[in-house]
Parts: sequence; C-alpha cells; structure tokens
Amino acid sequence: MRIAVFADYFPALSETFVLNQVTGLLDRGHEVDIYATAPRQENTRHPDVAAYNLDARCRYRQMPPGKLARYAKLLPLLARHLFKAPGALLGALNPIRYGREASSLNLFYSAVSLLEADRREYDIIYCHFGPTGKLAAALQGIGLLKGKLITTFHGADITSYLQQRGEQVYRELFRQGDLFLPISERWRTQLMKLGCPEERITIHRMGIDSSRFAYRPPVEGEDMPLRLVTIARLVEKKGVAYAIQAAAALAAEGREVKYTIIGDGPLREELQQLILSLEMGEHIRLVGPKGQNEVLNILRQSDLMVAPSVTAANGDQEGIPVVLMEAMAIGLPIVSTWHSGIPELVEDGASGYLVPERDEQGLAHKLKLLMDNRHQWPEMSRRGREIVEQSYDIHRLNERLEDIFLQLLIQPGASREVQARRKLQQAEG
Repeated sequence: MRIAVFADYFPALSETFVLNQVTGLLDRGHEVDIYATAPRQENTRHPDVAAYNLDARCRYRQMPPGKLARYAKLLPLLARHLFKAPGALLGALNPIRYGREASSLNLFYSAVSLLEADRREYDIIYCHFGPTGKLAAALQGIGLLKGKLITTFHGADITSYLQQRGEQVYRELFRQGDLFLPISERWRTQLMKLGCPEERITIHRMGIDSSRFAYRPPVEGEDMPLRLVTIARLVEKKGVAYAIQAAAALAAEGREVKYTIIGDGPLREELQQLILSLEMGEHIRLVGPKGQNEVLNILRQSDLMVAPSVTAANGDQEGIPVVLMEAMAIGLPIVSTWHSGIPELVEDGASGYLVPERDEQGLAHKLKLLMDNRHQWPEMSRRGREIVEQSYDIHRLNERLEDIFLQLLIQPGASREVQARRKLQQAEG
C-alpha cells in the first residue's frame, strides 16, 4: 500500500506512537510518506528516526511563523507552482469554503508541500489528531490529494480544541472521511455525540513494543524508601502538583519517599517552587527530559508509577498515556486517576489504583496502602504486564491497523494489487 501519514510535529518524543506505527508499516513492506508541520525541537531523538532514515520520508510545510512573513512568500510561491495546479492553489486561498485553514495560509503551504513532493495519490491517507484530518480533507477538497481518509482522535483534539472552535468544527470531516479511529471507548462515545457516523468508527488503541521493556519483578523490601516516578510534559492536564503534594504528605508522616519527575514544560519553574515551599527538595527531583535509555534505567530503579492526570481549565484531557503502558510492561504498579481513557488501561485494584482527579489526599492514601501492603505488588505487576501484552502491544496493533486499511480498500474500485495482497494474506492466515 502507498500510505501518507499526516501529523503535526514529527518526530516528537512525546508522540512515539506515531513513529511506532510508521516503522511498523515500513516493516510490513508498505510505502510510507510523512507530512508534518515541522520536527519537534528536542535535545534527543528516537533511534528509529536514523535506523529507518525517516528524515528522507518527511515533507514539511515550511510555513513561516508570522502571518506577514507567510503572505510575503505567497506571490513567489504562486509564481513557482501555479502552472502545476492553478485551480487547487487558488482554491486553497478561499476562506469562504475553508475558513481558517485558508486565511491562515495553512492549506496553501500544505498544498505547496504536496506539489513539491510530487506525490498526490495514495491508497491510505492516515491522520493523527482531528485538526490534521481536517487539513487532509481540505487538500482532498481542492483536488490535490487522493486516497481513503482515516483520522485517529487522541485527546486534546476532541476536548480543548472543541472549546476553541465549537462542536461543529469536524462536521465536514465527518461527512468526507472514510473511517475514524478513536483511541479509547471514551472518545468513541464522544465522536458519536458530535455526529460522527457510528458505522465509520472503530476503536484502535496506541501501543508500545513490549519486547523492548524487559519485565522485572518488584522489590518488596519493607525498609526501603518508596521510589516513585512520573514521566510527563509539565502542563496542567498532567496534574503533577497533586502528586508532589501527596509525596509531601507521606514525608510529613515520617515515611521515606524518593520521587523522580521526568519531563519539561511551561510549569517547571512553578513546580520547582512548590517543591521548595514544601521543603521536599531532598525527596523530589525534577530531572528534565531524558533519552529513552535513561528513562528505562529510571523506571527499572522505581517502585511505582504516579500519573495524576486532570482535566485542564481549557478542557484539555489525556488519551491513554503511553508512559503508563511502558511502566506496566516493566512491572510497575500504577497510581493514577479516573480520567479519560486511563481506566481502560489501568484496572483499579488489579494493576494499580485510581483516585478522583485533583485529589492529593486520595493519591497519598493509595500510596500508603501500597507501602503497607508490598505483598500486593507482584500480582499487580504481573497483571499490568499481561494487560499490555494482550491489548497494547504495538506489533499486534500494527497488524490490526494494516488489516483495517486493507479492509477499507477491499471495496468496488480497489486496485487489483491491493485485492490480490489481501486474498494472499487471508490464505496464509
């Protein structure tokens, strides 16, 4: 299959699920092109970017950040490309039909990236996040992109984005898209409430390569300090402040706690000040972003993963955090919240504990419960690993994703090559 993957930033360490799908499709022999706004500016890069030479597969929009700069380049770009697709480029500038996508020139610069890549026809156009699906639908609308349009919804795209743009923002995408893949049952329900046709919705979860996360049984020493870890971008919806307060409450009772917080973000200074105000500087460390190997080492030296996610003031919510899957694969019990799709991954009382959002006392209570009942850890640990292997392993999920794509293509008008491959796979499996 020829597959176009549309994303916002690529590659991005906080969205390794996109990279894992791309490499999985490449491993299965498919041709994959990636269209994105820009690469995320990060100090470290996932090793698979170089291993699969993904930079060569990426096409970036090259859109200047300021509106004046965008319009300054408009005429030269029109002069260079208008002869290739005059109707499409002029259509990309039509704000009456395409609204902000046109007036911001996002659609125009995206059209130019397609023309420069000279690749417009695909079997599958696969989009991560709703706004990206909207953009791809507009590119189809101006006649520059062909293929079956599939959009995955994750979290912010179906919460805070709706507060900004209104609940009708995906109306045209729902009409035009061929399939919609929410990552959780929660988002499936939300899509239906928004008017997405139920028959075109299929839950498809994100996952991890569980074979890369060697399982290790928990350490049960009663006299050891409780070693907590959180991996998160330091933004409101991650709720890290509540976990810091919970750890401080444990320390105030004379319990020995060591808490490592991996990640960076706009709230880092505020969280550091909270740690100092609670006099927890010797117990809680903000260590910043880390590479994959460093993260694995810290996870292996931890006892419990804490993920105190909350609904942000702007409505932003999680999907199902991939870091929870990684921690469970290694064998860490989880303490998290009844938030978004997290209860679909973490079984309360079986692979960890869940508490209401913004409840630092509830977090502290569950952490104390686990400290006082370390004999529960091995069973929680085994159950967590089992859940990830059964339902969140990227190899199984990529096999299913390939099957979803092929099933969509096995319709009247599908290419003989695609139909022949599907019949061969059915015969082999």
